[in-house]
Formats: sequence, structure tokens, C-alpha cells
Amino acid sequence: MKKLKFTSKTTLKLTNQHGYPIKYKGYMVGELPPSFGFKYLNDKEGTDSWFNYKGLTWVVDKDHWSKFL
Repeated sequence: MKKLKFTSKTTLKLTNQHGYPIKYKGYMVGELPPSFGFKYLNDKEGTDSWFNYKGLTWVVDKDHWSKFL
């Protein structure tokens, strides 16, 4: 069973079938990132999977490289 845990109003963690948590970020419709809705475009990787829950569109949160410094 998948487990859902809110970490803030716009972030949550959802465990996958293997038990590992995946971090998601929620967006309002007008705030969706420019990479939303396509898989590949001119050598850029986009977001082609999401789900809607509680009025937000939830997309896998890809950590920015500066968080690892």
C-alpha cells in the first residue's frame, strides 16, 4: 500500500511499491514549471507524469544541484 505524508502545504512524500519515499511538489495550474507536459523537446527533458490531489498538480521534485553543496 502506498503511504502519503505531507511535509508542508506544497510538498509531500509518497512511498513507492518498494518502500522508498519519493518527494513531490504541488503546483497551482498557473504556476506549473515550463518543463511540464512533455517528455523531450530540443534535447530538454520534461515532466510527463503527474497526479492531481487536493486542488494541486503534484510533480516529482527534482532537487537542484545547489542543495547538495
